[in-house]
Amino acid sequence: MIFGRIKPLDAILATAEKKSLVRTLGPIQLTLLGVGAIIGTGIFVLTAAAAQKAGPGMMWSFMIAGAVCAFAALCYSEIASMVPVSGSAYTYTYAVVGELLAWMVGWALILEYAVAASAVSVGWSGYFMGLLKSITGLELPQALSAGPVWTMNGLLPHADFSHGFINIPAIFVALAVTALLVIGTTESARVNAVLVAIKVTALTAFIILTLPALKTGNFSPFAPNGWFGPEGTSGMGIVGAAASIFFAYVGFDAVSTAAEETKNPQRNVPIGLIGSLALCTIFYLLVAAGAIGAIGAQPVLGPDGSIVAPGSQGFAAACATAAHAKDLVCSNEALAHVLREINWTVVGNALGLAANLALPSVILMMMFGQTRIFFVMARDGLLPEKLASIHPKFKTPHVVTMVTGVFVAIGAALLPVGQLADISNSGTLFAFFMVSIAVLVLRVKEPGRARPFRTPLVWGIAPTAAFGCVFLFFNLPVDAQLVLPIWGGLGLVLYFIYGYRKSHVGRGIVETHEQDVGIPPLPVPPMPGAHTPGGQDA
Repeated sequence: MIFGRIKPLDAILATAEKKSLVRTLGPIQLTLLGVGAIIGTGIFVLTAAAAQKAGPGMMWSFMIAGAVCAFAALCYSEIASMVPVSGSAYTYTYAVVGELLAWMVGWALILEYAVAASAVSVGWSGYFMGLLKSITGLELPQALSAGPVWTMNGLLPHADFSHGFINIPAIFVALAVTALLVIGTTESARVNAVLVAIKVTALTAFIILTLPALKTGNFSPFAPNGWFGPEGTSGMGIVGAAASIFFAYVGFDAVSTAAEETKNPQRNVPIGLIGSLALCTIFYLLVAAGAIGAIGAQPVLGPDGSIVAPGSQGFAAACATAAHAKDLVCSNEALAHVLREINWTVVGNALGLAANLALPSVILMMMFGQTRIFFVMARDGLLPEKLASIHPKFKTPHVVTMVTGVFVAIGAALLPVGQLADISNSGTLFAFFMVSIAVLVLRVKEPGRARPFRTPLVWGIAPTAAFGCVFLFFNLPVDAQLVLPIWGGLGLVLYFIYGYRKSHVGRGIVETHEQDVGIPPLPVPPMPGAHTPGGQDA
């Protein structure tokens, strides 16, 4: 039976239990780790798209998305601490609810990681082109610095190349990061700390300079598109913007996967998770308030006066007019654009430079996460094992890395950042939904297993997280919603053609090698006062 194909949790943990790591991280270190991982593309790039959907009401959007992410993060942390191995939600699902759903989660994670890397690449391109023009006056033709505008014609996509043909800078950065991953160049802790400092400093400077220029009149009307958008539209309004801006919070897994190196994880992991998400939400709200108050954030209307979604043909046509050229919603480098508009040109250029320096590290981590998922799936036999080949010189999974890089570059070349973020969110929300369900299933099936971190009030938190993920998914644009079942259907075909027959679990082969090359295994040591049979759940 397909649903009986569950990879035993004890087999997955066997390798992890061979080596223990020292518990050194406290609540402050965990919180700062989370802040560094979360702040990135969402706030630098998606502010303009959120403004087009919700206007000044995007401030509510940041709070809604942050709350849903916080509930999902608490569920994620419990299973991450129990199954501290490679594979993320794919491995967790395999251990709890079986191979078929694990395959679907792993397939959906392609939308989370690879498509997100494409979105960051497009965001980097916008900041790069803006900085290049501001400093040198040079710019590429729009046909070579932006992809086409896509619309759905029934179930088939239709491309309009009148506003762009291919995004060359986005291709360049995606392939450059791919090359770095192939040869094994990764960020050191020191470089990463510098990049985190750059991001936080840039946003802090933005807040300090824009809040004094705030004009209260720019906040009215506060919700021009309402909570759910006008009738006949999808993915618009405050909730639609929240579904898109969810992208800005992904990265909390840096906290959850550090549970095994955390002192008193039962106390410090939720502090790190909620603390980092709360700090980032405050940052995001202050940045949004500064941008809105400084130059306004009202949506533009299509040529016929209708509400138009970011990335649509009507939106592109409106932004091409002189009347809207300087509007926040039309900018590809929203935060730098705001500073230039209030006569802080040098600081705006510096912020653009900060984005150019910091965003490639986000692309690297997204692509690294994707290759790790593929790598583990290939070693489970669900994908061709050739994908798990290791380069004889660089000792990296070069085949899967190059395949991933090519697809990331294609997505970045041909799709706008808003559509990429929405597509990425559809996969992310599905994966988080499955993790929220898995934590409840495992509480019922194996209540006595040691849990270094236990989700508090799990029977309230997990269902709320699952509902929140479903709620936000159905408030994405229809085309982004359709991507998930169509993509999932394609995945099912591939599974039954190849993975079902080649699966190691299906063939009775149970390995314990879940660790990536060069990544030390993590332990699951019993904790004082760990849950025992007959004890009470949180």
